[in-house]
Amino acid sequence: MSSDKRDPVKTICPYCGVGCGIQVQPGEEPGEMRFMPWGDAPVNEGRVCIKGGAATEVVDHEDRLTEPLIKEDGEFREATWEEAYERVVSELERIRDEYGPDALGFYGSSKVMNEENYLLQKLARRYGTNNVDNCTRMCHASTVWALRTSLGAGAMTNSMRDLREEADVFWIQGANPGEQHPIANSQYFRQAVLDGATVIQVDPHANKTTRSFQIDDTDRHQHLQLNPGTDIPLLNIVLKTILEHHEAHPEDGWIDEAFVEERTEGFDHLKETLEEFDKEAAAAECGLELEEIELAAEKYAAADNAAIFTGMGMSQHACGVDNVQNEINLALITGNVGRPGTGVNPLRGQNNVQGTCDVGAMPNVLPGYQLVDDDEARESVEEVWGFEVPPEPGLTNVELSHEFGETVHGLYVMGENPVMSEPDANRVAERIADLEFVVAQDIFLTETAEYADVILPATTWAERGGTVTNTDRRVQRMRGVEKVHENTKHDLEIVSEIGMRLFGPDEFDFDDPEEVFEELRQVCPIYHGMTYDLLGEEGLHWPCYEPGDEGDPFLYEEEFDTESGLGHIEGVRHTPPAETPDEEYPLILTTARLEEHYNTGTMSRRSPTLNRQTPENFVDVHPTDAERYGIEDGDQVQLRSRRGEITVEAHVTEDTKEGVVWTTPHFAAASANKLTNDVLDERAKIPEYKAAAAEIAVGLDPADADSAADD
Repeated sequence: MSSDKRDPVKTICPYCGVGCGIQVQPGEEPGEMRFMPWGDAPVNEGRVCIKGGAATEVVDHEDRLTEPLIKEDGEFREATWEEAYERVVSELERIRDEYGPDALGFYGSSKVMNEENYLLQKLARRYGTNNVDNCTRMCHASTVWALRTSLGAGAMTNSMRDLREEADVFWIQGANPGEQHPIANSQYFRQAVLDGATVIQVDPHANKTTRSFQIDDTDRHQHLQLNPGTDIPLLNIVLKTILEHHEAHPEDGWIDEAFVEERTEGFDHLKETLEEFDKEAAAAECGLELEEIELAAEKYAAADNAAIFTGMGMSQHACGVDNVQNEINLALITGNVGRPGTGVNPLRGQNNVQGTCDVGAMPNVLPGYQLVDDDEARESVEEVWGFEVPPEPGLTNVELSHEFGETVHGLYVMGENPVMSEPDANRVAERIADLEFVVAQDIFLTETAEYADVILPATTWAERGGTVTNTDRRVQRMRGVEKVHENTKHDLEIVSEIGMRLFGPDEFDFDDPEEVFEELRQVCPIYHGMTYDLLGEEGLHWPCYEPGDEGDPFLYEEEFDTESGLGHIEGVRHTPPAETPDEEYPLILTTARLEEHYNTGTMSRRSPTLNRQTPENFVDVHPTDAERYGIEDGDQVQLRSRRGEITVEAHVTEDTKEGVVWTTPHFAAASANKLTNDVLDERAKIPEYKAAAAEIAVGLDPADADSAADD
């Protein structure tokens, strides 16, 4: 059959959280797939970024895992599925019998479907543990915590469409949509800017977002290039400036008194926290002029509709919850929540990181963010599942990692790569080697899969169907084209089979993703009104409580989904990063992602198109620091922290601040996560990726430098 006679299949891009619709055109042979635009796709209207256009390049990559593998005497050998299943099931049973169910950890994945993550977290709970987590712990756990606690839901309050149509001011703090969410930036945010919206960026690093709006030399653009880890002092300056102005000029309405009175709690606590706050000293700590910050406060407070965008620059700190809480404080006191063009909007980095959280693949919540220690919520889920759920929250993925070889003896990893993605990665590799049993379910032999005892070859995004949830809460269907390698299996099929072998057919016997989704609806109130038919090609925003609901493009129009129904304001004080520069490590290291690459690079570095753009890691160094160290642009340098070192090419640029070096986590041989600090936020348990003490060594022989590995 010729390729032009085979219909293209409409699905969703597997990369970032924007949720762009694409089409995949199958060829004559399995694996021959090419990208095609989907002209009227609901989110992106046919446009894609460089990653979306290259997405099909990895589907039939030569590195694909095609057979189950079992490790014997330190080497992998091919095995049958029956051998692999028997080994996995017997080891999971042995660990539970010897040590108890909490001796096993489960990692879900933001790169697989809602149905698959739902089934994995159900398997963990049936096994008897809440030790299940996913990579949101590395990205937005603190954002989810703060939003859920203070507003009600751990997600964007608004939709990209209403932000484009109604926002007058975009406050973008610790986020870089021009690089990390390119289509959201170009289709939605830039369009609003062309229509007159003002942009205030708060970021230690100048980036593609700065340049994408093409207003950087106008009074509608401000870049507050603060020192890493000083977001709370900056926002406290903004808040105090608004409070002071309102006291002197209440007629200007910078504070929405009616909104604060009727719909919030905690305003007095914020005022008390800021009463003795020294704005001048705080500005100096931020490395900025006070007048710059006060001007930004005026632009935000005076706007009719002001929207906050937040990202990992805010969340990946030991004070991440407080960082995001202060953004919430700003939105609440000005009444910028609960209507189009406003809100607090975390931009999610992976194509299903929102959905993975929604369906309960976290240690403290069940599907729909129902707390595991809430007796009523737990009992309602148990009634559907037919078994008891442990009542105490489990360990997060970083906490699990810290317990490898101690209280945790086994690990089930589905589509995750913690050896690359977790901070202090060298120690993670050492600890995972101490586990008695690891099963890795993946499409490639990742750095983590190298440590596995059993490898289960899964299928790619283009080979199977299911649902994913994008950054603005839109649940959409992905549709598979066809399986490329005969002896691979879909993640859903694998987890279902292991569940049935462990616990019998009644709880894990599902024929297809839609059947799993039907069960998910029964235990996840925010998805209850959705069906595959109702999702269609447009998808639906959650919450969608009953069939026929169209979902909410923006949240909290009438009340917040908190116990009191009120939005929670809470004053916060500055917590410096756990590591600050000293004589031995005088620089601040911070990290971020690139447009051309994705997370740990497992897919993107295998794409010829993407790898040509940026084949190796690099570090941005300010010209003043470069002169002090004797660094020329393009030199190979060794970047060090207390945890490790990497060799990278130096880019001398004013994009970064003096005293701050900036690099990425995408490249195996020179990943930033060999250097980053694994200290955690006490509440959300997210690591502090965004600030660590560092040093640079120069004068290396380029022949000795590490290069990016193909893993």
